[in-house]
Amino acid sequence: MDLFGFLELIGGLALFLFGMNLMGTGLEKSAGNKLKSLLEHLTSKKLNGFLMGVAATAIIQSSSATTVMVVGFVNSGIMTLKQAIHVIMGANVGTTVTAWILSLAGIQGSNIFVQLLKPASFTPILALIGIIFYMFIKSQKKKDIGLILLGFATLIYGMESMSAAVRPLGEMEGFRNLLLIFSNPILGVIAGAVITGIIQSSSASIGILQALSATGQVTMGTAIPIIMGQNIGTCVTALISSVGANKNARRAALVHLYFNIIGSGVFITLFVVLNNLFNL
Repeated sequence: MDLFGFLELIGGLALFLFGMNLMGTGLEKSAGNKLKSLLEHLTSKKLNGFLMGVAATAIIQSSSATTVMVVGFVNSGIMTLKQAIHVIMGANVGTTVTAWILSLAGIQGSNIFVQLLKPASFTPILALIGIIFYMFIKSQKKKDIGLILLGFATLIYGMESMSAAVRPLGEMEGFRNLLLIFSNPILGVIAGAVITGIIQSSSASIGILQALSATGQVTMGTAIPIIMGQNIGTCVTALISSVGANKNARRAALVHLYFNIIGSGVFITLFVVLNNLFNL
């Protein structure tokens, strides 16, 4: 990778992160207060709490934001620890929505309907609608929708830029050797946790991993341990938010951490067994 390729990678990452932030801001502005109200009143039942966690995280595109919100509710006495646990479990499911949307970029096929499913195909239209809503319509609600569309378009463009920038890395022996190191499950988990802890977003770090995978440079066997690490690293934000909070609020943040560690541990164990049997 030359200097311009590196700059394209950094620029793509910057656009990706900015797009996620922009989309999250728009979603929070348009639905944030309603979500807080719903979280306060609809978490009395286990299933309701779980579904609210899924919905809230799918809307604001951040399990960390949902968990921080929950920690705040527990700290203020609005929500009990028991209610918080169900919402946190739902948040872990809701955070996968971004990854599923981004995965549509890998759809193959010449059929026009198949091509239209790819985000890169409809992103320019969304960007155009977004800029019209944001710049030329006075309604604040429409402006928020425009912000969401612009954020999504920026996010997709950033991911496309990252994919284009890292494609030449597949020809570099040093990079291939580096990926072989991360095929070790323990090192993969550590790498995923550290990267996600630094950029404070599992959706963003998974998006980076998807960009690498789209070029064929990252196998499923290498990606799975890294994803498990990303699942642990995303807990950092909630842990930081619990500093200075009451005992139950700190416990809520720890539940998030323990839930992800146990889940990742179980999945990694299954992965190691299946990898030895089927050579993933």
